[in-house]
Amino acid sequence: MALTVCSVLFCLYVITVNCNPGPLVDVVVDRYEIPRVCPREVETEDFVRYHFNGTFFADGKKFDSSHDRGRAFISQVGLGRLITGMDRGLRGMCVNERRRITIPPHLAYGSIGTGGVIPPDAVLVFDVLLLDIWNTEDKVQIRTLSKPAACNRTTVASDFIRYHYNGTLLSGEAFDSSYSRNATYDTYLGKGHLIKGMDEGLLGMCVGERRIVIVPPFLAYGESGSGTRVPPQATLVFEVLLVDVFNSKDDLIVEVKEVPEGCTRRTETGDYIRYHYNGTFQDGTAFDSSYQRNSTYNTYIGMGYVIQGMDKALQGLCIGEKRRVTIPPHLAYGEHGVGELIPGSAVLVFDIHVIDFHNPKDPVQVRVTHKPQECSGTSEADDLIQYRYNCSLMDGTLLYSSDHSDSPSITTLGANGVIPGLEEGLSGMCVGERREVVVPPHWGHGENGAGGVPSSAVLLFELELVDLQKGVPEGFMFVWLGDGPDPLFPAMDLNGDKEVPLEEFSAFIKLQVKEGKGRLRPGADASSIIKDMFNNQDHNKDGKIVEDELKPEGDEDSKHVRRDEL
Repeated sequence: MALTVCSVLFCLYVITVNCNPGPLVDVVVDRYEIPRVCPREVETEDFVRYHFNGTFFADGKKFDSSHDRGRAFISQVGLGRLITGMDRGLRGMCVNERRRITIPPHLAYGSIGTGGVIPPDAVLVFDVLLLDIWNTEDKVQIRTLSKPAACNRTTVASDFIRYHYNGTLLSGEAFDSSYSRNATYDTYLGKGHLIKGMDEGLLGMCVGERRIVIVPPFLAYGESGSGTRVPPQATLVFEVLLVDVFNSKDDLIVEVKEVPEGCTRRTETGDYIRYHYNGTFQDGTAFDSSYQRNSTYNTYIGMGYVIQGMDKALQGLCIGEKRRVTIPPHLAYGEHGVGELIPGSAVLVFDIHVIDFHNPKDPVQVRVTHKPQECSGTSEADDLIQYRYNCSLMDGTLLYSSDHSDSPSITTLGANGVIPGLEEGLSGMCVGERREVVVPPHWGHGENGAGGVPSSAVLLFELELVDLQKGVPEGFMFVWLGDGPDPLFPAMDLNGDKEVPLEEFSAFIKLQVKEGKGRLRPGADASSIIKDMFNNQDHNKDGKIVEDELKPEGDEDSKHVRRDEL
């Protein structure tokens, strides 16, 4: 078909030359490559930017080419700035369309030709590739590709934004991309730091939103273009993903997610807190998590150990509370960020779960949950006690329990057998009494923790006193509960034979215990204790104690009857 058209045109051309005057013909357009999508066609008064090769119809000889000059041709259609045939031939054309436009002489340079380049009565053929269309009435075009379901905030002038983009010409040729630099483009919006079209096209965006923004040349780089990548009078197409937005006037945003019932105390400056967190950027990209390290983040509140926004966000929290905290960069890591982990000017979002907190001045907290009606005595230093317990973290995580053993736990109060806070909690209890005891770390396992107990952990003990055996002071195996016999030796000499062997000594001591006049150290074998006491008094080691081996009551050594010095 193309050959037929060319033959006809050639005949017409010959007729025009040899049979003057001959019939006039119009422009012939061969649309030999049409894009599948054509959102806009060239109309009168549109500006166009296109490449072309110009040849003579007669012999195919090239007379001009924008390709050879390395610069596309720019003009306005329909206002006489082009030869009439081109004005007609470019109408209805799409960007990226290729046309072959054949123009008879009377719609080109006529019978005169031009500048020695185009001879008179020449039929001209232009192979055209349209690169751009715009009009002085054009506005910035915005097309939303995707938008998050929840959008709490949209961009406004004076906001600082971080976004990724791919920049192309209207023809689809790429000229720039933030992705290729692996860094967002960061700038203020509406302050002239961007081309005018982008200042407009980025307004009203949500974080996570994707847009196509089409900017006409006069709202982009205009007649000058930009470097070698953006030619003069180029329409620019940006595919934009908004990553972050904040305003220099922004303050901390706190969203309370969960508050446990019965919160009696909230964090304040000077408290030491342990919390878990997930840290993300506003687009949801994670940058850090304490959960991944399986370790809480521990710090003092309000003392500058964390970023300013977090110091503020950690105020007024309950144990077990969950919050989402959004921190603008001027309250976080500012323009510089942190290495490759946190980019400059990044808004940070923390989902926080408070595990526990305490103050270095906190005492042990004791709450009695059950007290028996009858209480014949309470636990104190040197007593031997049996007790049941559950030990957990303040978030309810069970660490230890006496229920996992075959019998209750046993300890002597005051003998440093348990942590100080538990010692405090077990003191003053009646048999059958139950307590809840909160032990801050400085009364517990401290900053280092212990097997299964995290560092700086506040512990919750559920206690029940099962048995109580009254004790004796440290260093003593036996004490008198009141005044002992005076004189002592006759009381010990049960058969009156002036000597007291081990058997008689043992019978005497056991009688004192039975009658409530004396007490042996609980938790130790009574026979062993009595034998040690006897050996201590049998100075000559002859297997018996005589009166001379007991010192007068006022002599310091008389205490040896009841003190273990082995």
